[in-house]
Amino acid sequence: MKNSTKGFNFWFNMFILVGMIVAVCIVNWFKLQEPDVVAVKQIIIAVGAVMGVVNTVLVANGNIWTFLFGVIDVCICSYANYDSGNMGQFLQHVLYFLPMQFVGLWQWRKRGAGVKVNEDGSKETVKVRARRLCPKHWGYVIAGFVFGTAITYGILYWIDMSQFNAGRIAEVDKAKLLLDASVVVLNIIGQILLSLAYADQWFIWNFVNIFSIMLWANRLSADASSYTVVMMVKYSFYLLNSINGLRIWLKLSKEGSDDMPEKAGCC
Repeated sequence: MKNSTKGFNFWFNMFILVGMIVAVCIVNWFKLQEPDVVAVKQIIIAVGAVMGVVNTVLVANGNIWTFLFGVIDVCICSYANYDSGNMGQFLQHVLYFLPMQFVGLWQWRKRGAGVKVNEDGSKETVKVRARRLCPKHWGYVIAGFVFGTAITYGILYWIDMSQFNAGRIAEVDKAKLLLDASVVVLNIIGQILLSLAYADQWFIWNFVNIFSIMLWANRLSADASSYTVVMMVKYSFYLLNSINGLRIWLKLSKEGSDDMPEKAGCC
């Protein structure tokens, strides 16, 4: 049973990685044929999309190398969001996601993730010991999402209204602002749970990926010639990976409780 599960994980990971690379290559082939496309920009976004998928696959498997690819992904995503006008996500990536990569690296090492040297000299990657949230902490998560979304929406609405009054934009898209605010707050919560090695992060990431697909679809409807297709494909693969990540981390959380019975509670 263990070998069959390991085999499934391997082939699923290959499907995500190869599928994303193929999809990005196809999209970029057609996009680069357009006369007004900026080739360097398109290629950078494509590389970032692939790095992001490698990052999420490693997260799903509890591999500490995820944070190396995470830094690359965050930097490129920051540029993509800035260029597309998603200021909430741009600021979030620069001011929050980037430093949290190093926080996560530190926390995962505390929970056993890393590279182990065996007695025969061979090296083995050790997965992180995951844990679960208790009902009380889920209450904090839900309350934080509701209040955080309301505050973030207010800030983004004020920014867009300022741009509208200055004549920089034609209208204030309230639906887009609500999606943007929701993704910002869910990303913050998900990254905290990821850094602290909580398996429950994957419930959050599933919502993040669904809302992100909707957000980029909104952008695509306004500008079909941009590279937003790559971002939509990226988050579609993220969604598949997050579903598999939930399955893997629920198992890791049980193993973590067995290895650390004194810390098997919600904290």
